[in-house]
Amino acid sequence: MAVDAGSPGSTATLSQSTRDLMTVTATNLLLEATDVSKTYGAVVALDHASLAVRPGEVHALIGANGAGKSTFVKILTGAVRPDAGRIVVRGRERTSQSPADARRNGLVSVYQEPAVIPDLDIRDNLRLTSTSLAGFRFWLNELGLENLDLSTPARRLPLASLRIVDLARALAIEPDVLLLDEITAALPANLTERVLHVVQQQGDERAVIFISHRLIEIAAICDRATVLRNGETVGVVDVAAGSEERILDLMLGEAGAALGEHAQSAVSATHRPEQVPRISARNLSDGRRLRDATFDLYPGEVLGVVALDGQGQDELFDLLSGAERPAAGSLLVDGKPVSFHHPADAIRMGVCFVAADRAEALLMQRSVRENISLPFSARITRWGWIDLGRERQKIDKAVDTLQIDARAGSEVRRLSGGNQQKVTIARWVASGVKTMLCFDPTRGIDIRTKTQIYMLLRELAAAGAAILLYTSELKEVQLVCDRVIVIFNGEVVAELPAGGADEAALLRAAHNLKPGAELPEAMAAGTATAKAAVEAAVEASEAAGQP
Repeated sequence: MAVDAGSPGSTATLSQSTRDLMTVTATNLLLEATDVSKTYGAVVALDHASLAVRPGEVHALIGANGAGKSTFVKILTGAVRPDAGRIVVRGRERTSQSPADARRNGLVSVYQEPAVIPDLDIRDNLRLTSTSLAGFRFWLNELGLENLDLSTPARRLPLASLRIVDLARALAIEPDVLLLDEITAALPANLTERVLHVVQQQGDERAVIFISHRLIEIAAICDRATVLRNGETVGVVDVAAGSEERILDLMLGEAGAALGEHAQSAVSATHRPEQVPRISARNLSDGRRLRDATFDLYPGEVLGVVALDGQGQDELFDLLSGAERPAAGSLLVDGKPVSFHHPADAIRMGVCFVAADRAEALLMQRSVRENISLPFSARITRWGWIDLGRERQKIDKAVDTLQIDARAGSEVRRLSGGNQQKVTIARWVASGVKTMLCFDPTRGIDIRTKTQIYMLLRELAAAGAAILLYTSELKEVQLVCDRVIVIFNGEVVAELPAGGADEAALLRAAHNLKPGAELPEAMAAGTATAKAAVEAAVEASEAAGQP
C-alpha cells in the first residue's frame, strides 16, 4: 500500500497491518514506531499502532478520548513500557527504559500534567534534567514568560506558567523529536499563539509530534496527521484545506461520521415557554476565557454541556457555583437576578456543585457520615443541638439511594474512587437538591458506577431537579441528557436535542465545524501565523453561516 504524500489532503487508511504503511514511508524518516501494543489487564490501550515522522515536520497525533494518544507518547518517551513493538530513531532501534533514556535517545515530551517537583524552585527543577539555563531563558522569552523568577517554588506558579516552563525546558534540551500532549489546553490565547509560533519554527532536522483536540490548531501548524481509533492506527492524512472532515471520519469511523451530518444544525424542540427556568444565563463572561454564555436550564431536565479542553466550561461552572464573580452578563435563579459572592450564596439559592476532582470536594480523613452531612447538619437542630436521629435518617437514605459501599466509611479516603464520587453527590441528595451542577462526575470511575450515576441524575430530574452536566465522554450525552449546549472559544455556539447529539454531531459542533465549511488555504499550508489562522478560520465559519 502506498501513500500519496504529494497531493493535498491525501489519506492512507490502514485496513490490515500498519507495518505496511511504515515500510512504504520509511525513506528519510526521523522516527518510526511500528506494531506498538500495550494492555492494562483487559483494557487494550494500543493495538499494533504505528507512527512515522519525517525530519522538519510537525506531525499531529489525533484521536478521540481513550484512543491511545497519551499512552503512545508515554511509550515513546520511556514513561511506560510497551508489551510489543519497535521504535527507530534516525535509523537506529531505540529502547527507552525511562524518560531520561528517551532524552538521551533524542525524544522529549511535555505531558498533560506538569513534570515538576512542587516543593523545588524552578532552578532546582532544571538541575534535575541538566537543562541549560541560558537555553531555558531564551525559550522562556520566546514563549512570553520572560519575567519568571527562577527562585519561585513550582507549586506557587499557575498551571499555564508551569506548562510554559515544561515546554521551555524541553526546547532547551534540543531533542530530535519534541512530543507535545495537549500543550495548549490550559493556556490563555496570548500564550497559545506564542506556543504555536514556536512550534512552527523548529528546524528542518527536527520534528514535533503535536497532540490536540483542536483541529483549528492542527490545520494551522501541522503537515500530516496520524489518526488513532480504539488503540489502532487507522489512517495518515496530509493536512490541507478540507482535511478536517476526513480526520473526523477516521476518528469516528465513516459510518459514524455520516450519521451526524444531519444533526449539526438541529435545534431542540423541548423549550418550555410557560415554565420559569431554574437558571437563566445571559451573555455571562468571566472576562478571560468565557466570553458569552447564554442558555436556560429548566426544572425536570438534564442539560448537557460539551466542549473541548479550555473552551470556557471550567469558568462557566465557577461562575454558576459562586466560586468566581462574573465580569459581565446576568444570572437569574428562578426568574430572580442573583449575584453570588461565595459558593455559600449559591447553595442558599439551591444551586450545588459536584466537582470532577473528588479530593477537592471531600474531607478525605473524615467519615462518610460527616462528609454527607456537611451542607445540612446546621439546619436540623433542636435548641442548638444537632438532631442526630434526623441526620442519620437523611444520611442512610442517601447511602441507600446511591448504593454507597460504606464498609470502610470511617475515612472517605479508604473508599474506591466511584464510591467517593457517590459521596459527593449524596450530600446534595440528602439535603434536598433543586439545581445540581455536575462537572464531569463520571471521570475515572468504572462503568457500573457510571450507570448508577446516570440513573440517579435521571431520577433527580424526574423529581423536578434541574441538572447541568458537563461531560468529557460524548457518549454520555444521549444516555443522560434531554438536550445539550456546545461551547467553543468561550461562547455557546450550538444547541442540540439528545436525539441528534451523537458523537459525530457533537465533535463537529465542538470544533465549530459545519458540513461543507472549509478552513482557508493559509491555515492548511501552515504559512500564516497562528493568530492569522485563527482569525481566518472564524471568518470561514461565519461565511458558511455558522453561529
